[in-house]
Amino acid sequence: MGHGHDFETIRLEPTEGGVWELVLTRPPANALSKQMAFELRQATSFLVASPDVRALVLWGEGKVFFGGGDLVEMAEAGDRTAANLHEMTIDFHGALNRLARLDAPVVGAITGTAGGAGMSLTAAMDLVYAGESAKFTMAYTAAGLSIDGTSSFFLSRVIGLRRATELVLTNRVLSATEALEWGLINRVVADDEVLADARKLAATLADGPKMAFGAAKRLLVDGASSALEAAMEREAFAISQQSLHPEAIEGIDAFLNKRKPDFRG
Repeated sequence: MGHGHDFETIRLEPTEGGVWELVLTRPPANALSKQMAFELRQATSFLVASPDVRALVLWGEGKVFFGGGDLVEMAEAGDRTAANLHEMTIDFHGALNRLARLDAPVVGAITGTAGGAGMSLTAAMDLVYAGESAKFTMAYTAAGLSIDGTSSFFLSRVIGLRRATELVLTNRVLSATEALEWGLINRVVADDEVLADARKLAATLADGPKMAFGAAKRLLVDGASSALEAAMEREAFAISQQSLHPEAIEGIDAFLNKRKPDFRG
């Protein structure tokens, strides 16, 4: 596999010293489409199989880090909505599973909004730096959808069950400072320093014991147990089935038409 020119929605490229960068490049919201999910799985499969990858920096181009699922694409799928969403989720989960099993540490560099799948990804990465103006929100239930992106596994482990439940049910938006206080991220820096600081951290980690890092990461997520895989399977089934419910149809339509959803009807 080559690098960025092979992809339409992401870019994968080596920098120096074994540090690679995975960049979301689907403006303006870097929304998760079927194509992006497929390409993320391809890219992460390459990373897992590449012995020269010693650290990874993951970031998004533009004003939004990762805006969650592409609700326009979902709405346009019609009768294939559930099938498309299940296929997309399986690919996205495949990418997240590979990042969790990757020996090389994964460093997130977040500017702008991390919403839905973007917040799920935030919780799943090893270390995360965020800019002062970054914002975080689950957003799934606001569109009448259940959660996915490994958030049922990682989010409560990272911030605790009570806080995770609050974010899922209320879709509260966390500021970068709140995200730091809650343990969702590791450090808040100036917006224009996020990527540089994340790259410095990745360079330091790239000099470390990669295989020991990998073993430690897997032990922290239950090692060889099937807990993560089982959680992803439950998520994929739940969100694809929920997409057929009138709640999701109403929530997605409300989002696309910029109105408040009516879930009582």
